[in-house]
Amino acid sequence: MSALLEIDGVTKRFGGFTALDQVSFAVGAGERLALIGPNGSGKSTLVNCISGLLRHEGGRIRFAGADLAGLAAHRRTRLGIARSFQIPRPFAGMTVLENLCIPLEYASSEPLAGAPAERALEILALVGLDGHAGASATELTQIDLRKLELARALAASPKLLIADEAMAGLSSAEVDAILDLLFALNERGITVVMIEHIMRAVMRFSERIVVLDAGRKIAEGEPEAVVRDPAVERAYLGE
Repeated sequence: MSALLEIDGVTKRFGGFTALDQVSFAVGAGERLALIGPNGSGKSTLVNCISGLLRHEGGRIRFAGADLAGLAAHRRTRLGIARSFQIPRPFAGMTVLENLCIPLEYASSEPLAGAPAERALEILALVGLDGHAGASATELTQIDLRKLELARALAASPKLLIADEAMAGLSSAEVDAILDLLFALNERGITVVMIEHIMRAVMRFSERIVVLDAGRKIAEGEPEAVVRDPAVERAYLGE
């Protein structure tokens, strides 16, 4: 499996605080990888460095063989990197359909064939929101907001989707619905990196897990082996 995303010795500091300390791992094309760790472990900081919201001070991040150093976030999106956010923030004054037309016109990594609304409806059908196309985004339930957040990421035609706590606060059945959607996207060829605290979802979805603690990578491997790692147990449960 060839590497789509390569994280090589990435370091990020905020003043005297080291949020990421020489973190290294790779994500293969078409892989399902989970990035986990306790609160404050550096997961969101790393995602922000990958997506271009933050600039790292040390190491390299490569995507499809290209060094991302100095690239703005919108240019990374057009290369094929898309992410969802922990707290969905749709355009409140727009319909669900209009919320997709904006990234389709301005953020897609591929030329748009046909009218944006046509492609938007296709994406909404994929995530199960086609029946809400004309509704205001403010009328959506919590799970539908999560689906819209994923749909907006899909509008960028990503090669890599980073799903940042897409299941937080959902019921067990809703978690399963989001998992089914992520599986379907992966089957379409999209590489998925999941950042999640719900271990049932992590164990079901991921082929491999990377664990961060206090800004350092402490474990990497297949799910069953990682959750039995003493360092991972200490990070989550203490000594």
